[in-house]
Amino acid sequence: MISSADKHLLPDTDVDAAVQEGLGDWRPLFGVLAARFDTGDFATGARLVAEVAGLADAMDHHPDVDLRYGFVEVRTWSHDVGGITRRDLRLAKAVSQVAAELEVSATPARLQSVEWALDTWDLTEVKPFWAAVLGLQEADDDAVDPGGRWPSVWFQPTEQHSGVHLGGPRQRWHADVRVPPEAVEERMAAVIAAGGRLVSDDHAPAYWVLEDAQGNRACLTTWLGRGPGPAA
Repeated sequence: MISSADKHLLPDTDVDAAVQEGLGDWRPLFGVLAARFDTGDFATGARLVAEVAGLADAMDHHPDVDLRYGFVEVRTWSHDVGGITRRDLRLAKAVSQVAAELEVSATPARLQSVEWALDTWDLTEVKPFWAAVLGLQEADDDAVDPGGRWPSVWFQPTEQHSGVHLGGPRQRWHADVRVPPEAVEERMAAVIAAGGRLVSDDHAPAYWVLEDAQGNRACLTTWLGRGPGPAA
């Protein structure tokens, strides 16, 4: 039976403390706790997946597992409350233990997750459309895939406008790319080398605003610097 404490979303600060104090294989990415294990071959990955499946059944808490040649990604979140709870911390610790027994190393810096952000002055007008066309489920200020497979859409508040800004089309969509903090420097260097530029780091380490040579923007984000609210 799940206790009431296990059903509560953990604040970002609690998740960060758990990662720092004993869950070094794991990183929070848009409301999930994720780890990547470099298995080296498919058979070792399959053995790890089998071990994770056994743990999940024993703990009655089931993560999303992606088996690929050379690596396995595990992402855990509490579907009933839509975020990270103590159940996820316990499962993450157990998964790391079996990975260590298989002599499989974690590479958390290679993790990432993507959500799409749409500027809107009235999300009630547009959220049902995007949820329907993308096959997502409406949530508070976003549309999500309950299965955790597809990127979510976040509806970012903005002032009403005509779609034209400063003599040209105004961007309405941008990608938010969530990476571990230790991956930011390398990713930023790749963006600059690819012809992009840094528009703003005023809100770092929560996010950096980047744009391509034609002015299209994206945000490189981490979970740090986002205040004491629930994990998101």
